[in-house]
This record gives sequence, C-alpha cells and structure tokens, in this order.
Amino acid sequence: MKPQTVYPVMLMADDDPDDFFLTRAALEESGAQIQLHRVANGEELLDYLFDDKSALPSLILLDLNMPLKDGKEVLSILKSEPNLRQIPVVVYTSSTSADDIMSSYRLGASTYISKPNSFQSLVETMKTLCSYWLDVAALPFSEAELPPTTVQATG
Repeated sequence: MKPQTVYPVMLMADDDPDDFFLTRAALEESGAQIQLHRVANGEELLDYLFDDKSALPSLILLDLNMPLKDGKEVLSILKSEPNLRQIPVVVYTSSTSADDIMSSYRLGASTYISKPNSFQSLVETMKTLCSYWLDVAALPFSEAELPPTTVQATG
C-alpha cells in the first residue's frame, strides 16, 4: 500500500464567502498543495484552534474586519497562547491603512498582505505566499486528518 501524502493545512478566517471562493480558485490555479479550511469570524477561528480534534494549521490567513471578534483581537489572543503562537499568521485584508499595518505587526503578525485587485494578481500573490511559507520557510507542521488533494476546501 502506497503511503498517503499529508499536505499542510491553511486556515482562512474571512467573513466574505466570495473572498474565500476567489482565494481557493487562485490557490488551485497556482498549483498549491495544501488543505484549505475556512472559518467565518474570529470566534469560529478560536473555536477551531482550541478544538482538540482539529489539526492545527501550518498557516493562518486572517482578515482584520470580521464580526464577533475582529482580526486584531484574534491576533492578540493567538500570540499570547503558548500552544498557538508558533503558527504564522498572515494578515490578509482589504485595508491598506498604515495604522492597521503597524498594529498588526505590533500584535505579532508574520506578514501583512492587502488583497489584490485582480484575479491574476491574486494568483501571483498566492503562488508567492505558498512558495515562501510552505516551501522555503521551516514550519511546525501538524498531521492533517483529511485525505490529501491539491486544494481541499471546507467552509
């Protein structure tokens, strides 16, 4: 029997299903070999991460403007938790505000990316993001519980 490949889990926290759909499509187009999961707000993100049954993600894409708990609140909580602070958090938002950029880095964001304006730019952004974070950088991967696919989306 052939051993099963386990792809890294990327967790996207974004309340806009269209942004998730476009990001998933861009990841597929870029050839990323990941499992993509989605949560719709900050509380769902924290529930996912504190659930013992969920595989910890290798990377989190975090929108700042979400209901219930916004991205900055969540980032502050994540970086104060010993079991979660090692997960890279890419703030991935429509804001280009210097204040949002500065406060995100102060709270522990690994990177800040403003959402691109075109699909082709999004594909290039996702290709670069995955190339660096999943191929170049050494990350504390966790075992994924879902069977591998090129891009597996939930949410």
